[in-house]
Amino acid sequence: MYIIGENIHIISEKVKEALANRDAEFFMDLAVRQVEAGAKAIDINLGPRKKDYAEVFPWIVQALESVVDVPLCIDTTNVEAMEAALQKITKAQPILNSTSAEPERLEKIPLLAKKYGAKMIALTMGSSGIPVEADARVEIAVGTIIPHLMEIDFPMENLIIDPLVLTTSGCQQYCPQLIEAVRMLKYAWDPPPMVSVGLSNVSNAVPTENRPLINRVYLAMLMGVGLEMMIANPFDQKQNEVIRWIESRDTSTPLARVYNKIAERIQEGEEPQPEDFDMNDPEQLAIWKTTQILLNKVIYADAYLTN
Repeated sequence: MYIIGENIHIISEKVKEALANRDAEFFMDLAVRQVEAGAKAIDINLGPRKKDYAEVFPWIVQALESVVDVPLCIDTTNVEAMEAALQKITKAQPILNSTSAEPERLEKIPLLAKKYGAKMIALTMGSSGIPVEADARVEIAVGTIIPHLMEIDFPMENLIIDPLVLTTSGCQQYCPQLIEAVRMLKYAWDPPPMVSVGLSNVSNAVPTENRPLINRVYLAMLMGVGLEMMIANPFDQKQNEVIRWIESRDTSTPLARVYNKIAERIQEGEEPQPEDFDMNDPEQLAIWKTTQILLNKVIYADAYLTN
């Protein structure tokens, strides 16, 4: 699993404070610790920074490249900020996050990525927003995004498709559709594009104590359909254990067997079954309940684990 470390994000109060103070040491330390925890790239999400992007993005790129050698993922809606960052990147191949099928962004960002030899994340959304159905999301990728990239001779090996994870709180019907979108994207083009998701989006607006469990169970499902890349928290050691268990097919513990079984069921187009779990084990029972939420079998509520 290729993890793009998500922790340099403007929603964090610590990140906001460090950015306001131009505290380079804070960002350097955070980048190093993410890489040491297993991140293979570092996401830089500072928002659009419309007033000071020309100073801020080069500044943080230079700070991070002084301590890490991994790719930097420039995560902003500001195309000018993307280029300001790209002009300073000297080490690993960067990633632009993101374009969509909206005409203005699809016109500008792929050309920018091509100019600087960057990889590019493309979101399966258009001017009318994000479709619910898996096949509609895939159609945006293969019917709009990829044909446009071929027209401009964009290197297809630099394309990453993000079929868009949305939160189980309020957008529950999207969760199983996203799984199927990832599955379908693996057969939608030859060779298939890389697929990435923002994993923690699935638990946005969920009580903090439940977020890691929802993320981990969804991760197992997505690994079952071939997910190979994600923007996620590399510091989540239990998440990293799930990755290791599934990638190595380690079934040496009850939890390892459960997570592997979830991935196997989803891979086969099946749903997890009650007999896959020891319902007398509170941890396994919580995982079972979470599968039912993510597959839209039970209506989500913040107290779903206690119901």
